[in-house]
Amino acid sequence: MQRLLIVCAAGGIGCGVRYLIALWMGPRAFPYATLAVNLAGCFLIALVMESSMRMTTFSPNLRLALTTGFLGGLTTYSAFNYETTVMATGMKDVPSRPMTALLYVGVTLIGCMICGIAGLWLARRLT
Repeated sequence: MQRLLIVCAAGGIGCGVRYLIALWMGPRAFPYATLAVNLAGCFLIALVMESSMRMTTFSPNLRLALTTGFLGGLTTYSAFNYETTVMATGMKDVPSRPMTALLYVGVTLIGCMICGIAGLWLARRLT
């Protein structure tokens, strides 16, 4: 039960941070806020997981709070999917922009992989 509460509390904070980032970035034709949190999340989960595996002092509860909780609340595939679908199909009174949707998918997938590699690299240098 304690671990569930840790995940829920940290997830709530991650959701709040994501909401604040979306407010700060404001509405745009391209979903920059979702892209930003997904890129940051890929970097941070790689950094946290690699660091936690290399450091015996890294608490399993802290790892759970940061990865499943905070980063799980911060990032979301469902928003990425919905925004891509809207761009590709022209739903929601938005004209269809399939090439922009394809660009978004490419930048997200490649960018998240690069951020994940960067997170692993940094964790290996710091630990």
